Amino acid sequence: MVLEGKVRPALRFRFRGREVALNRFSPRATVLDWLREEQGATGTKEGCAEGDCGACTVVLARLKRDRLVHEAFNACIIFLGQLDGAELITVEDLAEGGALHPVQQAMVDHHGSQCGFCTPGIVMSVEAWLRDRPEPDEGAVRDLLSGNLCRCTGYQNIVRAVLKAARQLLGETR
Repeated sequence: MVLEGKVRPALRFRFRGREVALNRFSPRATVLDWLREEQGATGTKEGCAEGDCGACTVVLARLKRDRLVHEAFNACIIFLGQLDGAELITVEDLAEGGALHPVQQAMVDHHGSQCGFCTPGIVMSVEAWLRDRPEPDEGAVRDLLSGNLCRCTGYQNIVRAVLKAARQLLGETR
């Protein structure tokens, strides 16, 4: 990006309440690599490294048409440069004051996790998705989960967890 004839010296985004400015990084560096290797944020898992399994899902928050929008992305296939101007949110960022986020707690309450490898990605996909869909039905939840592979649970407990979290979040906002 060129500002007043000058090249901007750094990529800037928010992460864990602070502004990050990166001025030297590989143009091929993925968000997943940066999180795990540079930040030690190992809650975001590497599964397929091709964007198919959803284990590495993170949320990017950015202004779009004067509205803050939260979108889920597979961190293994987005590059660091795509973070510019956004806030990066990972599964480690959801719990507050020792209390799990409602989506995390619902996964626990409904046994939505067995081995746990896919769980962070599922939680992040659901967390972003529920912001715009406070009253989902089971079919919509199943469609959402098609982007997150789980080989242990059979999905029914995850669907129950998502519906419970939606009810809880709706109750908290009214």
